[in-house]
This record gives sequence, C-alpha cells and structure tokens, in this order.
Amino acid sequence: MSAAPLPPATPCVSVPHLLLPFASALDEGGQPVLPDLTLAHLTRLLALGPTVVLEAPAPADGELTLTAPHERAHAALLGLDAPDGQVPWAAWETHSRRPAAWFTPCHQEVGNGHVTLHDPQALGLSEAHSRALLAALQPWAQEDGIALTWHAPDRWLAQGPVFEGLATASLDRVVGRSIAPWLPMAPAAAPLRRLQNEAQMLFYTHPAHDERVAAGLAPVNAFWISGSGACPPHAPATAAELTLDTRLRTPALRGDWAAWQHAWEQLDAEVLPTWLARAERGQTLQITLCGERSFTTLTWEARSLGQRWASKISSFLGTNRLSELRKQL
Repeated sequence: MSAAPLPPATPCVSVPHLLLPFASALDEGGQPVLPDLTLAHLTRLLALGPTVVLEAPAPADGELTLTAPHERAHAALLGLDAPDGQVPWAAWETHSRRPAAWFTPCHQEVGNGHVTLHDPQALGLSEAHSRALLAALQPWAQEDGIALTWHAPDRWLAQGPVFEGLATASLDRVVGRSIAPWLPMAPAAAPLRRLQNEAQMLFYTHPAHDERVAAGLAPVNAFWISGSGACPPHAPATAAELTLDTRLRTPALRGDWAAWQHAWEQLDAEVLPTWLARAERGQTLQITLCGERSFTTLTWEARSLGQRWASKISSFLGTNRLSELRKQL
C-alpha cells in the first residue's frame, strides 16, 4: 500500500471551515443514488463560484490508503503531518505523551474465505462488558509492554513503544470489508498480531460472550488497532473554527444508501444555509468535501458588493458542477 505523506499542513486559523467526510460514494450500490441527490444550498454555493479549489493529490490507489481522505484533511488542518497510517489520533485525542493507538473491540465474521469487520458502533457494547473484556486482555498486553486503559465502550487506549512509527488502517477503511488487506504486517507489529490472536480465545471463553449471545447480540471476538503514533510537541487541541459533520459516515459504512441520501439532504437543509448566507454576505469561508479517494477544499473569499453581483451574473455554470466534484472524490 502507498505510504505517501499527508499534504503540507495549512492550519485554518480564523476562517470558518466545514469538513464533510463521505460526501461521495464509490460503492456500486451508492451510484444510483448520486443523480437523485437534491442539494439546493450546496448547488447555490457552487454557483457563487469558489475562488480557490484545492484538490488534494490522490495516490493511484487512493481508496486503499490506510488514512482515509477526511482524516488526511483533518490532520492537515491540525498540522499533524504524518505518513500514511500514522496520524496519531489516539495520542492527540487523549493528550498522551507516549506513542499510542486505539484498540476498538469489534465483531469479525468469517465467511466465503475472508473475515469481515462489522461496524463497532452497531454492537451496542455496554460499559460493563467493555470493561470486563479489557480487564481480561490487560495482563496479556502488559507482557508486550502495552498499557491498556478504558476510554469508552468502543475505544480502549493502548500505549507503548510498539506504536512509534507503526502504520495502521483507519476503521473507516475497514468496516464492512475483508480485514486481510488492512492488517499491520510490519515486523514490528508481530506482537500485536499475536495479541489479536490471543484476544480471540480470551473473548470467546469470557462470560460476556455467552451473555451477549443469549441476548441475541453479536459477540465481541476481536479488536481493531488504529490511530497509532506519537503526537508531535505543541500539537493544537483543535483547528480554530472547524466544523466536522459526520452524519454521512454511518450510512455510508453500512451501505445504507437511502439513509445516506436522506442524511445528505438533511445536511443540505439544516447546515448549508448558514454557509450559503455567509458566502452571499461576502465572508471568507472554506468547505472540504471528502470521498474515498481524495478530498477537495473550496474557498470563498471576501468580496465587495460589486464583486458579489458580478459573480451572480456570471456564475450560472450549469448543474454539472456538483457531479464533476463527486467524480474527483
């Protein structure tokens, strides 16, 4: 897989910025939905003519990079420059000074010669079961120099030297797919692969397994490793004036394209009117649309009243503008 670095960091200091993951779809099931999207406010925004369009350079295998495009874009805004698969989300989100990663308890299904990872958010894992499974895994992790602490039912913080420079695949790349192409195969990851194998037996024999099965719930039989790396000194806690709207994520990962279409139209009706009004007032703003291959950042710069009227007169570029943008993502 490609290990291309992130694009140069351009942290947004004072410009309102809207980041939209999963704004387009490569899945065959999602293709018929795209022409039916009615996004009146986004179409009007594009008709105002963004003055700067920055297309992130996408590797030839853009949809196979370990770091998803929206994570690349987010990392660039934060100044978290890192090679593919090494954006230190776990260390950054927890302010850890040690190399870290997220361990996400999950359900993996074996079938048709491959193992598929199901969306961990759909597990409905209780805090009690999550803490109990973590406690069972902690001694085994400690033997490999990994400190495990509970952060949330679906996220355990793992800290240790093994995560320094380790490339791991984002959950947003793996959910609903075969895990084989996404497993960390570097020699340094050997202890982690062994720990994942040990976890399968630990979780299978744990009381939480039988309790979940008895309740008609999918058992937790694995954990996924992501967000690995060490956070650079003085990394910002957030990007100023950044709005990250993730409502398209869940339906896209689950392949529920009717729900994805509804979420897009809801976003257009509820969120984008504010951004359209800002652009119409001549305020500088940015919107980044992310797909599975790449992302595109659109910038509307401050303009005088005369410039805004000129833009309205000359900006009727047809309805192909939005469909062309989707193809780039």
